[in-house]
Amino acid sequence: MPGDDARSELLVSVIESIDDRAVRHTEKLVPTALSGSAVLDDLHWHAEILIDRSDLIRLRGNSNRLMFGTVYQRALDTAPGREAWRAPLLAGLLAAEIEFRGPLRLSQTQNTQLAAEYETLARELTRARLPAHAVLAWRRAVALHRLTEEVDEEDRCGLALARARRRATAPGWRRAPGMASDLLCGYGYRPFWLLGWVAIQIMAIIGLGLLWKGTKPWTDVVYLSVVGFLNPLDPSNTNDMEPPAQVLFAVEAWLGVVSMSVFFALLVRRWFRL
Repeated sequence: MPGDDARSELLVSVIESIDDRAVRHTEKLVPTALSGSAVLDDLHWHAEILIDRSDLIRLRGNSNRLMFGTVYQRALDTAPGREAWRAPLLAGLLAAEIEFRGPLRLSQTQNTQLAAEYETLARELTRARLPAHAVLAWRRAVALHRLTEEVDEEDRCGLALARARRRATAPGWRRAPGMASDLLCGYGYRPFWLLGWVAIQIMAIIGLGLLWKGTKPWTDVVYLSVVGFLNPLDPSNTNDMEPPAQVLFAVEAWLGVVSMSVFFALLVRRWFRL
C-alpha cells in the first residue's frame, strides 16, 4: 500500500539519520574530546535534533511493537577493533531516546519492551566502557518500570543504576562509599543483606569476648555478646572479665543501634515506597 511504502521510506530515512548522529557522537568519545557531563550533553544534543523532526509523527504504527527494532538488534553487534565499533550501540541508545522522548505516546506494551531494550543497552554500554551512557540507560529503564508499575523490576534496575553511577564516578577513591553501601545493603534495595553483616559483627564480638573473658564462663560471654547487641550492658555485667571487655561491649551497643536503625529504615522504605 502507498501509505505503508511511504512510512517504510521515512523509517529508513530516520534510521540513516540515527546512524549518522551515532557516528558523529562516537568520534567525540576519544579521551581528549569530551569528559564528564559533556559526553551526555553531546548525546542529548544529537537526540534532540532527531526528535525535532516534524515527520516523526508519521511513524505511528503497531502499538504492540517498537519503531526501531532493527536498530536495537544491530546494537548487539559490537566488537572492539572495528572502526567506530561503538556506533551501532550508540545508535540503539539514540533510537531508544527518540521513542522515550519523542512525539508518539507509547502503549503499556511498548513501555515494557522499551524498558527491556534500555536494560540490554545498559549492559552492553557497560561492557563497551561507556559508564555515563550506561547510567542514562538504567535511569530510563527505572522510569519506564515505574510507569508500568512493575515494582520488582524497578528495584532491580534501581540497584543496577546505583552500581552504574559508582562505576561512572572518578577518581576511583570516590567509589569507596558506594562500594561499602553496595556490600552492606545493596544501596538500600537489599536491606536483608544487612542482617548478614549483623551476624558477622556478633560473631566477631563473641570471639573477642572469649579472648577477654577472664574467669567468666564462656556461656555467659556468648549470652552477653548476643544480648548486648540490642541492649546496652550494665558495667557490672563485665565483672570477672578483662578490662578491654567493657570497651568491647560499649562499642557493640553503638554498632547495634546504628545497624538495626539502618536496617529498619531501609525495610520501611522498601515496604512502603517512601
